[in-house]
Order: sequence, then C-alpha cells, then structure tokens
Amino acid sequence: MKRLATTLFAVMCLLFVISLLLMQSWPAFGYLKAAAEGGMVGAVADWFAVTAIFRHPLGLRIPHTNLIQRKKDELGESLGGFVQENFLSAPVVARKLRAAGLPERAGRYLSSPDGAGKASTQAAVTARGALDMLDDEQVLTVLQALAHDYMVAPEWSTTLGALGGKMLADGHHEQALTLLAERAGAWVRQHPEVFREVIASQSPGWVPRVVDELLAQKIHRELTALLKTVTRNAEHPLRRAVTRWLVDFTDAMQHDADTIAKVELFKHSLLTDQQLRELAIRGWGSLKAGLHQSLANPESALRVALLGAVTAFGHRLLDDQPLRQSLEDRLIAMVERLVRGHGSTLAGLVSDTVQAWDPAEASAKLELQVGRDLQFIRINGTVIGALAGLVIFSIGQLILALWG
Repeated sequence: MKRLATTLFAVMCLLFVISLLLMQSWPAFGYLKAAAEGGMVGAVADWFAVTAIFRHPLGLRIPHTNLIQRKKDELGESLGGFVQENFLSAPVVARKLRAAGLPERAGRYLSSPDGAGKASTQAAVTARGALDMLDDEQVLTVLQALAHDYMVAPEWSTTLGALGGKMLADGHHEQALTLLAERAGAWVRQHPEVFREVIASQSPGWVPRVVDELLAQKIHRELTALLKTVTRNAEHPLRRAVTRWLVDFTDAMQHDADTIAKVELFKHSLLTDQQLRELAIRGWGSLKAGLHQSLANPESALRVALLGAVTAFGHRLLDDQPLRQSLEDRLIAMVERLVRGHGSTLAGLVSDTVQAWDPAEASAKLELQVGRDLQFIRINGTVIGALAGLVIFSIGQLILALWG
C-alpha cells in the first residue's frame, strides 16, 4: 500500500512536469497542471500526517511527530482504562453472559451423545490426574485422623448394645444360634477321638481303658444328641438361656459402667494407632487402584454411571428452567465479583504489556495492524487534492472569463 500511494504521488509529479512543459503550447494543460499540483500537495500533506504518527518524517524532529513512540506509555494506560470501562465492567459482563445463554448451551451439549461422551471422558481424565497428584502420605494421615475421630473416639458400647438389643427383640439372633449349634454338632460328630483323648488324659491310671472308652462314647453321643436337639428346637432351654444372657449383656453394654468401660478398653486394644494406619494403607491403596482402573476403562460401571449422570444433567438443564436460571445467576454473580475485585488487575495487564514494549517495536506493531488502512489516507489525499486543485483552477478561470 505504501508503494501504491507513493506511485500515485510520482504520477502526479510526472503529470505536473508534462503539463508545465506543454501548457505554453496548449493552455488546456493548465487544468492538468492544477490537478497535479493539488494531488502533490494532498499526497505530501497526508504522507506527513500518516508518517508523523509512527516516526519523525525524514528523521526531522518536528514537534508533535513520532506520536506512538513518544506517547506509548500514555497509550497503554488509556487502552487499559478503556478495556476496563467498556469490557470489564460488571454490567457489560452480566449483559453478555445473559445473552450467551450458557446453561442452555451446556444442556444441549451435555445431553447429546457426543458431548456427554467427551465431557465424561474429560472428567475421568481429570479425576485420574487428581488421584496421581495426591500425596499418599498426606491422604493416609487424613484417613488415620478421620478413623480415629469417627471410629475410635466415639463410644461404641452403648451403640452396639442398642443395636444388639434391637436384633434380639426382632429375633434375628435365632438364625445365628441355629447355625452355631449346627456347626458345633457337625464338628462333634466328626471328631469322636477328641473326647477319647480328653477322657484318657483326665482319668486316673487305675481306671480300665475300656471304661474310658465307654465314657467317651457316652459323652460324645449325648453331646451330639443335645446339639441336634438345640438345632431343631427353637424353644430349647439352652437356647433360651443363651438368649437371656445376650439380652442381659446388651442391656449392660448400654447401662452398666463396668461393662461399658470393658467394651471401650477392648475397642482401644483392637484399634491401636498402628492398626488404624495399616487399615488406612490397605483401604486407600485398594480404593486408589480401583478408581484408577475404573476411570481408565470406558466400559466400567463407574464410567457408565458417570456418562449417565452427565447425560441426565444435560437433559435436566434443558427441561428445568429454574435450574438454568439459578446456575446463570450464580455464574454471573461469581464473574461480577471477579470483575469488581480484579478488573483493574486484568486491565492493568493490557497497559503493562504495552508499556513494556520497546517504543520502536510498539510503533512497528501498530503500523502493521493499521498501516494498510492509513495508506488509503495518502491515496485519498492525492485524489481529493487533485480534484480540489482542478476545481479551484476551474473556478479561477471562470472568474477571469466573467471579469474580462
């Protein structure tokens, strides 16, 4: 564009020379000379105006030239203020966000198979990245603290006693007693030698072995029959006795101070700090590995559930206007707080960036952005100057003709 504008100026110079040489023989060339003079004046004037914005014309330090390099810092500050006032003000941002309809757009995207798939995949990738970033030692420390605060610190005895009392009242213990008696009876039937060994070890040496054998068989037979009866008869006295003992024990767990203290002592001996840490290590390791594997597998139950949740949320955004309005209001309120609190900082980024530029570099950057359009000023100045020169000369000739 510079070459085009300069070429047009050169054409005007050439026309001026030609018309100057020929107008003595042909006076009509005076009109061409006037147009060429006006075009040259317009071209030079607008060249000076355009060049003065970015540098000193011809290197001459003429006042009020080289504006960009001299006023770079003021320009950056003004540009930052302009951006803050017209782009980073809370009303402008709120109006643009409401016009964008982001919740509805999000609903359409998330409810589509492609959008839901991409969103769930990205969520899985983000979750896996978050798992990898977690410090296992810190996680274990937190888990151990949580286990201590919510498992060890609270009293167990009263809660377990109340739970046991409820189970006994509802008769849920009967199946456990039946199973216990059945398993005990099966073990007794399969191990008669244990009874012979016990009788033999406790019997005096002078008692004949045959007597020990008969006694062991008798005890084995009677105990087998007893356990069989206990298994089949829900009202057996032994089962009732065990039930009464369990009822008394669960009541003591809730109201007897000595029993409560013993239960708590057992709890603390069972769940020491080291045991809690080992429990946390095993639990966290298994959980982390399972989550990693499930998040990496698109066919896993977790990923399928995540995809379903994303799709359902997308449909809900489309169908639930109050939800969309609520999300939009919260988003706008959050952005407005951000703009009010940090708008000046964001605008300062613009001014600081411009002010940090090298003056010559800043001038070159801006000239590359707007210089092409500015060259049209030179071209228009040349053309308008030529027309103005022609009109002025023509009016002058008309006045002379009328006057003469």
